[in-house]
Amino acid sequence: MKEAFLVLLEVVAPIFAIIAAGYLAAVRGFVDAAGFRGLNGFAFSLAAPALLFASGTAGHQGGGSAALAFFLGAGLLYAVVLWGARRAGMGLAAGGMLALDVSYGNTVMMGIPLIVAAFGAPGLSILLTILALHSMVLLGAATVVAEIGQNQRAAPLRLLRTTLAGVARNPVVMAVILAMLWSSLAWPVPGAARRTLELLGAAAPPVALFCLGGSLHGFDARAAWKQTGLTVLLKLLALPALVWAITSLMGLSEFEIAVATVTAALPTGANAFLLARRYAVGTEASGASVLVSTFLSLITLTVLLAVFRP
Repeated sequence: MKEAFLVLLEVVAPIFAIIAAGYLAAVRGFVDAAGFRGLNGFAFSLAAPALLFASGTAGHQGGGSAALAFFLGAGLLYAVVLWGARRAGMGLAAGGMLALDVSYGNTVMMGIPLIVAAFGAPGLSILLTILALHSMVLLGAATVVAEIGQNQRAAPLRLLRTTLAGVARNPVVMAVILAMLWSSLAWPVPGAARRTLELLGAAAPPVALFCLGGSLHGFDARAAWKQTGLTVLLKLLALPALVWAITSLMGLSEFEIAVATVTAALPTGANAFLLARRYAVGTEASGASVLVSTFLSLITLTVLLAVFRP
């Protein structure tokens, strides 16, 4: 248990350090609102697409069954939360962002080092298979829902055109689609181009976290504590429990069950915050979910690693 906690602390501490740096930069005026908008645009429009395209064309093998179980669980929870949010009177776009917060995990900045430390290369292979579709499925769904929510009063044909145009303008979704097409055609990515994408993509997680820290300046946690609490509960407990149940019913190996469940238990990823900020819907709630779920995952992931780690 102690060893698992120390591994987690080593992974999580830099995340909080970068968030704190962004918060300090906003408080001290080192970076103004326009600067944070520029950084957010860079992360969403350039760095994140580069990261996702590079990852999606890396040719990962294996882990298909575990990935299927993961997305069945994430998709089911997304749908249930979206339905519940609508029943509670939330707008479609806001409900979609809430559903994204409970289903989209920090699979890159936390997931990769954590899975490598706990399960080694075989575990990383399963994670990368999940990662290849993670943004395509979840960010793609949230983008479509947000576009429909913000244009739902339009005529059906116009709504369809507007939604498709909005998806086409989303650089994150288009990068994943392009990566899937590129991989399906078995085209190689030239070495220099891949290295460029990797260098650019490496900036995405820290810049997103830095922007998240800046957004917390002036944020009143009391205004959204109920929604944040529910989001964190669903993300850290309900989703991993659901994925564990599905992997067990599918008869997967104990190793696949462990990796898929731990991946599902990762805290809310910063890309969910970037998407919320892009559509100006649920930004504060999403930012709070990233922050609180990351902190509390020190406890939940430590317990899971103690149970599952070989």
